[in-house]
Amino acid sequence: MEGFIRVFAGEYDSSTLSLQGVDSQSLPWVVTAGGGYCRFMFLSGTLTEVNETGDMVNSRIADPTGAFNLVIGGRNTALAEAFRNLPIPSFVTVTGRSQIYQKDGRFVVSVRPDSVRNVNRQVRDQWVLCTAQSTLGRLYLMNEALRGACTDERILAAFHHYSITKSRLRELAAMVEEAVNTVQTVEGNLPVQQEDRTRVMDLIRADSGPKGISVDKLLAQAAACGISRESALSIIESLIIDDECYQPLKGFVKPL
Repeated sequence: MEGFIRVFAGEYDSSTLSLQGVDSQSLPWVVTAGGGYCRFMFLSGTLTEVNETGDMVNSRIADPTGAFNLVIGGRNTALAEAFRNLPIPSFVTVTGRSQIYQKDGRFVVSVRPDSVRNVNRQVRDQWVLCTAQSTLGRLYLMNEALRGACTDERILAAFHHYSITKSRLRELAAMVEEAVNTVQTVEGNLPVQQEDRTRVMDLIRADSGPKGISVDKLLAQAAACGISRESALSIIESLIIDDECYQPLKGFVKPL
């Protein structure tokens, strides 16, 4: 199963490469200059705008490096209504699919959302840290390609298309550093969300039977540990997206 990719808006927005999947029926990837293959995406940031054009609802979500353009097809859908009901500004998480097309000789990238959730600053900050870690891992492979030591064909395709140089890698690394510098810390440590995420995963492992553990029971156990329902639900969602656990049945989660 293909997981969800995390990528910063500042990297995604400059993409000019689209590659087809394994067959003509698969959704194409939007490939970024940092070697990110974007098809199913998990993003987080501040909802700054929601507007309607004809039958489409458009919104913008800003992260510390730029903004994602979101296009929701069908103004009368439940998803469109969910976006309309969100306060502006507010922190959100979104899952969606990447899109790229050419208009007037330039490339336009966007995300077609599948879900949206109102979250808090800690959730957004944790997304920034996880995205930074993922991005730096890809930049390391790009640097290996620059040295002639990379054999990953996907990385090499992005490397050659974007004519990656040391200067470009430094720019992308600086973008990551700036994003991480926006994260609020508690007493100089990682956000509390990271500790809560570890605690929730421990609860799943400790009380997972053949069917896993019911989400209702997990939420009750998390509440006993001082984790709010909103935070616990966001953590469960992120654990599923990161392929650390899955849903064997509706209403249950189980570690992978």
